[in-house]
Amino acid sequence: MMEDTSSDNFKNVITKEPEHIKPEMVIENFAKSYPIPVPNTYQRVITKLGRIFGTCGVCCFLCSNPYEEVQQGEVGLIRRFGALQRTVEPGLSYVNTWSERLTRVSVKITIADIPAQSCFTRDNVSVVITSVVYYNIIDPQKAIFSIADIHTAIMERTQTTLRDVIGNRVLQDVVEKREEIAVAIESIIAKTAFDWGVNIESILIKDLSLPPKVQESLSMAAEAKRIGESKIINAKAEVESAKLMRKAADILASKPAMQIRYLDAMQSMARNAGSKVIFMPSSNEVERMASSISGQVPTGQEEVSENLTGSGLDPRSIENNISLQEAIRN
Repeated sequence: MMEDTSSDNFKNVITKEPEHIKPEMVIENFAKSYPIPVPNTYQRVITKLGRIFGTCGVCCFLCSNPYEEVQQGEVGLIRRFGALQRTVEPGLSYVNTWSERLTRVSVKITIADIPAQSCFTRDNVSVVITSVVYYNIIDPQKAIFSIADIHTAIMERTQTTLRDVIGNRVLQDVVEKREEIAVAIESIIAKTAFDWGVNIESILIKDLSLPPKVQESLSMAAEAKRIGESKIINAKAEVESAKLMRKAADILASKPAMQIRYLDAMQSMARNAGSKVIFMPSSNEVERMASSISGQVPTGQEEVSENLTGSGLDPRSIENNISLQEAIRN
């Protein structure tokens, strides 16, 4: 019973497909054969001699070894009499030493540094841009036999496209939208590169240099923008402060507030026992007193004049006080 259980578990482990492996992560199989013309007599003789000497090379070190090694990340292209015969995967591959030749092609991602390029924007500003291209070969046959130097072709194509894309944009877009520019360049190059058997992984803009005068103007514009924003903030703060001060002034000018301040002043003066305090009547009281003396006191204010007379106050002194206040006002 235990053996059956372990065998069932082993089968489950072997047959279960890993969930984290995606189809695009599987390495592409480049091994394939290509049709070749029917060999003539000379080609058949050379091929047979190569097989004979290759067999001897396996046993004897004096003869060349017919097996050649292809490293991981590479693809081997075997040509017989110059014509592509087959493509081999990494590992040992048999190569006829007399009639066949092996060409190794790297399918790993290659990093190509694009030299600094001087470009003119749409508003006639000169900028120097340094970029980098990541690409890999997906069709070794096209990459080797359709173009002489795939690396140089990718670099030249990138430089030309970079100048064209930068020339259609203004300086502000070039400075602020680097990723968008890189994507635009990649979309243009990818179509041509695919016909060459190459896949463009990505294009990045490493550095962007501007003339000193342009840098100074941009820094001044940024500083002016910051100053303007700070002024706006200060103006808003002053407006809010003025509103609060207006509210405070309205509150202090109210009658209850004036009475409270009057009582506080009376209390503070009363604390000094040795001081002599002269109370000056307010302007309203003085006007009422003057009206009562001149006989123009309205109803309800006669009691005030009677109280003044009964209290022993001299109307003349009141008039003098009124004259004194008017002189002070003038």
